Amino acid sequence: MMESGVPVCNSCGEQVGINANGELFVACHECNFSICKACVDLEIKEGRKLCLRCGAPYDENSLDDAEVKVSGNRSTMAAHLSDPQEGGLHARHVSSVSTVDSELNDESGNPIWKNRVESWKDKKNKKKKTASKAEIKAEKDGRVPSEQQMEDKLSADAAQPLSAIIPIPSTKLTPYRAVIIMRLIILSLFFHYRITHPVDSAFGLWLTSVICEIWFAFSWVLDQFPKWSPINRETFIDRLSARFEREGEPSQLAAVDFFVSTVDPLKEPPLITANTVLSILAVDYPVDKVSCYLSDDGAAMLTFESLVETSEFARKWVPFCKKFAIEPRAPEFYFAQKIDYLKDKVQPSFVKERRAMKRDYEEFKVRINGLVAKAQKTPEEGWTMQDGTSWPGNNTRDHPGMIQVFLGHTGAHDIEGLELPRLVYVSREKRPGYQHHKKAGAENALVRVSAVLTNAPYILNLDCDHYVNNSKAVREAMCFLMDPQVGRDLCYVQFPQRFDGIDRSDRYANRNTVFFDVNMKGLDGLQGPVYVGTGCVFNRQALYGYGPSSMPSLPKSSSSSCSWCGCCSCCCPSKKTPKDPSDVYRDAKREELDAAIFNLREIDNYDEHERSMLISQMSFEKTFGLSSVFIESTLMENGGVPESVNPAALINEAIHVIGCGYEEKTAWGKEIGWIYGSVTEDILTGFKMHCRGWRSIYCMPVRPAFKGSAPINLSDRLHQVLRWALGSVEIFLSRHCPLWYGFAGGRLKWLQRLAYTNTIVYPFTSLPLIAYCTIPAVCLLTGKFIIPTLSNLASTLFLGLFMSIIVTSVLELRWSGISIEDWWRNEQFWVIGGVSAHLFAVFQGFLKMLAGVDTNFTVTSKAADDGEFGELYIVKWTTVLIPPTTLIIINLVGVVAGFSDALNKGYEAWGPLFGKVFFAFWVILHLYPFLKGLMGRQNRTPTIVVLWSVLLASVFSLVWVRINPFVGKAANSSLSQGCISIDC
Repeated sequence: MMESGVPVCNSCGEQVGINANGELFVACHECNFSICKACVDLEIKEGRKLCLRCGAPYDENSLDDAEVKVSGNRSTMAAHLSDPQEGGLHARHVSSVSTVDSELNDESGNPIWKNRVESWKDKKNKKKKTASKAEIKAEKDGRVPSEQQMEDKLSADAAQPLSAIIPIPSTKLTPYRAVIIMRLIILSLFFHYRITHPVDSAFGLWLTSVICEIWFAFSWVLDQFPKWSPINRETFIDRLSARFEREGEPSQLAAVDFFVSTVDPLKEPPLITANTVLSILAVDYPVDKVSCYLSDDGAAMLTFESLVETSEFARKWVPFCKKFAIEPRAPEFYFAQKIDYLKDKVQPSFVKERRAMKRDYEEFKVRINGLVAKAQKTPEEGWTMQDGTSWPGNNTRDHPGMIQVFLGHTGAHDIEGLELPRLVYVSREKRPGYQHHKKAGAENALVRVSAVLTNAPYILNLDCDHYVNNSKAVREAMCFLMDPQVGRDLCYVQFPQRFDGIDRSDRYANRNTVFFDVNMKGLDGLQGPVYVGTGCVFNRQALYGYGPSSMPSLPKSSSSSCSWCGCCSCCCPSKKTPKDPSDVYRDAKREELDAAIFNLREIDNYDEHERSMLISQMSFEKTFGLSSVFIESTLMENGGVPESVNPAALINEAIHVIGCGYEEKTAWGKEIGWIYGSVTEDILTGFKMHCRGWRSIYCMPVRPAFKGSAPINLSDRLHQVLRWALGSVEIFLSRHCPLWYGFAGGRLKWLQRLAYTNTIVYPFTSLPLIAYCTIPAVCLLTGKFIIPTLSNLASTLFLGLFMSIIVTSVLELRWSGISIEDWWRNEQFWVIGGVSAHLFAVFQGFLKMLAGVDTNFTVTSKAADDGEFGELYIVKWTTVLIPPTTLIIINLVGVVAGFSDALNKGYEAWGPLFGKVFFAFWVILHLYPFLKGLMGRQNRTPTIVVLWSVLLASVFSLVWVRINPFVGKAANSSLSQGCISIDC
């Protein structure tokens, strides 16, 4: 946010205020520690009369005359979105949700946004003139939690922090850092030896290997050093409840808007999407604070109809979950648990109600599966709704925007008569000739729709196959976001991804444990984890392009000349010479956003000339688009629907903001919302936020917050990795590349920059990796080697390098707690993905970004087996499989050729053979899961494969010995002559 000239209290997060003389309130004149009078009074009442920072005694004389200045406005959420006729539980028509052309002008022809902003200014000015000090004090008392004001209401839990950092013990972390430094030194000595000792007989192989090794060392540095300061975190949900949920009082917890995105219901089963929605509606959080938005980017009637059924079943499922506190609250996965469901359930009615609920869910599945079966064949005339009208989304590329509110204030209650969370179906408008930006565009549409309808201050986005596994996950995130000390500069809370349905050995590293349990913990000790696309709770203001309120002021020079800053590519010269640091900061923020982004708390700090400049049609249109309701919602720092908005007109305004032309000539996708320009919009969006100075937090509850589905067969897994790597290449070739973007201001930490650099350059490791995996086979086939005869010093360096690699990995396993099997699977798939998907991503990225050629590597199903992990054994063909298959074959042939040559040459050839075979086996061991995936079903092929392998190896060996390719013709001639003379 744009920060005013009044500093913020380091204890409660409110503004410090001014004293009776109109000067800034200062409690400690020694260090000028920012703390408000209310918090100082609390400290003194508890017997602590010393400054929290320097320990100097407070000046109690100045405390008596101090008063608190109030700013800001907190509006409550509107009670109704629309009348019951517009959105109900059984509304199977969307006549009220077709595209509506928003009236942008009133009867006199003046823009509505201008009238609205002018009326808002008049109300603010009038309120400012008539408000007395007593009223300001009363407003302050109503906004701040009572435990910060009155000692008699202060509970011990509420006064304590909502979270705590648990640092890694120094006994684990210090040796780890020491080994990293030692490995860096050994690497330097190793490269000095390699470069000063070329192999003249195999100069090409030697040069290639050295270049590859230098790149591997560089990529290791990018991956290793961001893990320098890993941390763990702990949350205290009970303290959160004690502070914001007092008995007999309305809950003060912040509202949360859930986003669920889906495209094709035939590829993303509606039953799985329904389970995700049901788990959200049943989450352990106040129902009036939860809203679920489902984005149907394919405009499928199947998705709409399945959501109708889901909303009906939710009336039974939600009260059942909350009554018996079951986990997880996705019915498909709850009923599939192989546990004693009677454990800890003492209610006599539980068994009876559970059986009834399971029957209801089976009937619900039958209805959903019936809808899916019906949707397999599209009628020639298109889909028709029950009221006889044509489904607006019959043409998926040319259809109006659609919104339907199913549950909430205007919908039906549950079977016990209690309110349900709001459930909204959204399908944005699609028209030919417009760029829709896939998932990122759909998410931005949801941001605008939710801002108009509910405007919760926090947003949680989930993929359609990621259900809420821990009903208290939102409370876990609120322990960070609602903490006045931690949450001020927090843009999002990222949860790790956990998956169901993966085989025990995790053959293709689907769990990605090393990344989620090692790398992300390391980033949490820096500026925060990267955004991984799902399971993330956002601060809505961060999505609007604001900077954090605690961000330091920029130097004067930065606002008087053009330079690249942390959140835009270029800045405009300041039009007004700043008079004080607060003016410098406001000018810098104005330059960064290149538009007027502000909030109610600070608008009073501007004079009339500055207000007229900020509140201008051009600046608003350029930033947020032409929607008066949405623009006003962005001013609500703490969420809520503006009081001046007519609830009956919200649906029409929501339709307007999801129009396909709404984002044109605005900052959407450039500076605000999900950022466009890459298929991995998640990395890009989080990177932009960190460049603005925000930080993120990694939350790992004991019970996983969310669980999803992962592609477990080889081809689908490689195709997924290909998409991720392609997105990284696109970012590398864009203006947002971390190598050159966002240096001014120093808001992005250097180790954080290294981590982001690693996320966009790792696909290029495929080029040296595939060369390095080919070298062992070439050495075995040609009889040459990349390393000269080793001396004692060289042997020591090689041994030290291998030992440092092993010790680094062991210590990393020690502090992270992951298993050696997870680490080994990660290492194997690093090679498998590197020589296949990453390689294709590099070429596809350059073709797409430089030549405009968009290639596609399709995956086709060939055969499948039944069983729990039947998908694991599906054999699919894709072009991505060619490079690793080739590497396996040539290395196996090379090993056979090497042993044959050693047998032919005699004892002295076995020494050099050992080094060559070692590297070849390194390649084969890393590609073993790939080879196993090609062989098919587990426990069926090993015997026959071993027999055929032995037979083929024997044949190859005999043929190789007979051909003897490494002995020249002259040598053969002299050898035969020698033999003849001996025989004679």
